[in-house]
Amino acid sequence: QVQLVESGGGLVQAGGSLRLSCAASGRTFSPNAMGWFRQAPGKEREFVASIEWTISITNYVDSVKGRFTISRDNAKNTVYLQMNSLKPEDTAVYYCAARRSDRRIGFHYWGRGTQVTVSS
Repeated sequence: QVQLVESGGGLVQAGGSLRLSCAASGRTFSPNAMGWFRQAPGKEREFVASIEWTISITNYVDSVKGRFTISRDNAKNTVYLQMNSLKPEDTAVYYCAARRSDRRIGFHYWGRGTQVTVSS
């Protein structure tokens, strides 16, 4: 069973930065990719960023390009989301997700989320 645990959320002023971490554990954890999603109050969960686990190809939603950076540390089974120039509209619960090694699309394991609040 794969477990994902997020950390690093909090309250920050607009223009500030936060770094989210997601530590993965499991008997044989070898994802195809990992990603970050977010869900703001009253809105659907949306994709934020993803990274392939072996070749480091990254993808971002347009609204965070140039501000957020996803990275990974394979040895630590950890994925990070560096968030700079934060805006109030970035306020949401941020979820870490992992894609099974035998799948090319979708995300199959989820963390419980960490709250990010950006004040204006």
